[in-house]
Amino acid sequence: MKDKNLLLVVDGMINLALGLLMVFFPSQMIRAFDLPKADNTFYINILGAVLFGIGIALLLERFSDRLHVSGLGIAGAVTINLCGSGTLIAWLLCGNLELSPSGSILLWSIALIVLGVAIIEIFSKSWKEYE
Repeated sequence: MKDKNLLLVVDGMINLALGLLMVFFPSQMIRAFDLPKADNTFYINILGAVLFGIGIALLLERFSDRLHVSGLGIAGAVTINLCGSGTLIAWLLCGNLELSPSGSILLWSIALIVLGVAIIEIFSKSWKEYE
């Protein structure tokens, strides 16, 4: 149970941090990492809000015993992490993105961190409720 709680907190904090950066500093993120330009910051803000919401849901699940609510469990987090990292890796490998070295490093780092968290969550088996 301790592993599950730690994973929920770590995964939640990563999502909250990425979400906050994308919601409040989208232009700075685009400039700092020389990411592909967009006409506006709508999509990066929406992605940030979704990540922030996922982070809150993970933390709600972690503290569900105290709050008497249910949030996003490990199985849901694994699914989201695999979908997100898989899609980002596919874009990085096949999307013909014109990225600067810093943009490439940032996106590969995010993809590998999120994939790594999913792999740790899978091998911890803490997503299995009845074992």
